[in-house]
This record gives sequence, C-alpha cells and structure tokens, in this order.
Amino acid sequence: MLINGHEYKIGPGANLRDADLYGANLHGANLHGAILRGVDLRFADLTCADLRGTDLVRATLGGADLRGADLRYANLRGANLDKAHLYRTDLEGSNLNDVKWVEPSEEDGGNNASSE
Repeated sequence: MLINGHEYKIGPGANLRDADLYGANLHGANLHGAILRGVDLRFADLTCADLRGTDLVRATLGGADLRGADLRYANLRGANLDKAHLYRTDLEGSNLNDVKWVEPSEEDGGNNASSE
C-alpha cells in the first residue's frame, strides 16, 4: 500500500516500526499483532480496524479516528492519543500506562454517539 510516498506492507503481524502513516485510510484494516512502535498515525482513519495485540508503544495517534476499532491487549504505553476519537473502541486488557489523551471537543467531532 502506498502511503505518503512510501510502500508499506499492511496486514497481520506487519512490522511498521516508525512508519509515516499520517492521515492514512486504514478503515477496517487487519493489523492484528502488528509492530507499530513509534508510528505516526495522526489523523489516520482506523475505524473498525483490527489492532488486537499490536505494539503501539510511543505511537502518535493524535486526531486519529479509532471508532469501533478493536485494540484488545494492545500495548499503548507512552502513546499520544490527544483528540483521538475512541467511541466504541475496545481497549480491554490494553496497556495504557503513560498514555496522553485529551478528549476531542465538539469542534473536533467529539467522542459520543452523535459523532458517528
């Protein structure tokens, strides 16, 4: 998949460490168990994506749309989720230590049912 001028293999178990995926359309992508450590996913569309067990340590997800995404047992330690949309995101069992998150304002689309 070509994203921001770079070719990336997107799929389960993919190694995307430090990749530039800014604004990428990954709606419904299967990234189960992928290595996304340090990746830039700001403003990416990750709605309904399968991110179970992913390594998102120190990833930047500011403004990303994660509504309906499955992040069960993901490692998000130190990730930046500022203004990320998390409505109906499943974070069961995820490592959220040192995560930075500020809820989106209404101008940013919010995190409630009306933002669907």
